[in-house]
Amino acid sequence: MILALDWVAASSIATALATLVLAVATFAAVRSANRAARVAELSLLASLRPLLLPSRPEDPDVKVGFSDDRWFHLPGNGGIAEAADGAVYLAFAVRNVGSGIAVLHGWALRADTPTGTSDHVPLDSFNRLTRDLYIGAGEVGFWQGTFRDPASDGFAAARRVIEARQRFSIEVLYGDHELGQRSITRFTMMPGDGDGYYVTVSRHWNVDRPDPR
Repeated sequence: MILALDWVAASSIATALATLVLAVATFAAVRSANRAARVAELSLLASLRPLLLPSRPEDPDVKVGFSDDRWFHLPGNGGIAEAADGAVYLAFAVRNVGSGIAVLHGWALRADTPTGTSDHVPLDSFNRLTRDLYIGAGEVGFWQGTFRDPASDGFAAARRVIEARQRFSIEVLYGDHELGQRSITRFTMMPGDGDGYYVTVSRHWNVDRPDPR
């Protein structure tokens, strides 16, 4: 009887150990699969992610038109800023150095010259583009914006810096072609020869992803 009880106990212990080993193996397999899936997801997102910079001086000119049939030619690494009685026209050439298509959503003008440590303007302060602008990976495109209300603060600020030939900044909100992974890039427009502007970039921010800084 004692031997029978010992055998039953041993069988129970063996079954419990086997179940424990199976559970550990299952947990490890699930954890490994989750890690692999996360790595695959991150790789996919990285392949879709755009990054905007000014175009290069040797890049070809870009022709930009506005809804009132005003047209401008943007040289490589260049932009335009023109103030008329009923509209302020702003545009500059950009290059997408990321690996995914860039979809431009909105923009905000800063008449000041913010330092590199200052934050971007609040998201609800961005002006939405009247149409999405698309720039393919490795391709040159453009950003454009207008102020058409002479009574608005933005119109007055833009006209003031343009007429004074002062440098100013444009913060551009954009994301990937699935409208995710939004980023903000701050471009600075510096008066150049004639009426043109040179364009530089000073800061990038992640909107939908953690920003490590």
